[in-house]
Amino acid sequence: MEETDIRYRKVRFAAWVGIIGNIILAIIKAVIGIMANSRALIADAVHSASDVVGSVVVLIGVRAAKMPPDEDHPYGHGKAESVAAIIVAVLLIIVGFEIALNAVKSFFEPVQVPKIMAIYAVLFSIIVKELMFRYKYNLGKKYKSEALMVDAWHHRSDVFSSVAALIGIGAAVLGGMLNISWLVYGDALASAFVAVLIVKMAWSLGKQSIHNALDHVLHEEDTMEMKKVAAEVEGVLNIDEFLAREHGHYVIVDIKIAVNPEITVREGHAIGKKVKERLLEEKQVQDVLVHINPYSEKRPT
Repeated sequence: MEETDIRYRKVRFAAWVGIIGNIILAIIKAVIGIMANSRALIADAVHSASDVVGSVVVLIGVRAAKMPPDEDHPYGHGKAESVAAIIVAVLLIIVGFEIALNAVKSFFEPVQVPKIMAIYAVLFSIIVKELMFRYKYNLGKKYKSEALMVDAWHHRSDVFSSVAALIGIGAAVLGGMLNISWLVYGDALASAFVAVLIVKMAWSLGKQSIHNALDHVLHEEDTMEMKKVAAEVEGVLNIDEFLAREHGHYVIVDIKIAVNPEITVREGHAIGKKVKERLLEEKQVQDVLVHINPYSEKRPT
């Protein structure tokens, strides 16, 4: 089985784990949130439900990214994962603002003290979500899946929101038991805090995904090994230019090499072909475009 197929199967399985896990968590938290009169837990349930949509988007993006190059997309479909990541980030921002709006409204309505069962539901959510984060993060890092990494941080944001909900629900329950009126608003405050966390994380992840989608070129330190491989090819006298563009989970290389100006076109082409073959052996390189320059003591401008 090719490495691309293995990557696709692993990432697809992780997306399905997220979909099924989030559906279960969203249902549990929503039902208990309603039964326990907890706005924070209901907000957390909405967050988990948004994770379901996010995982579906990731699944679609990963599947599209796996498609081979075609006439309209000669460099492949790798950026589909970046697009998927941007969609997930936008979804998170919308969810965050919706939760914040509901939290503000709750301050102008009669306060209901949540029941203690809400605490148990949140603790269960924290454990499950942290496990899902670690699983997806490690897998996304291993297979360089931007969409899966964003989805993993989506789970981590759920952990943070659940911790905030736990503190708020706990404060509200304690306020009800001790008859401390201001503590009763802890549940609503936790809901607002969850919203801020969601929007902040979504903004950060969305900004990074947009950056990667705009033909981001790898920095000098990230291409040193690839340049060394090209420079070691017999006949290459100098590397005039080397650009490695991120295209989703893989890299497209544009390289200009200098060769002896006295050799034939056929010989120059053979050197360029060898450079391409050597670079394609690098794990992350998907395609290489080689331009041949005549060698000169003066570097080309």
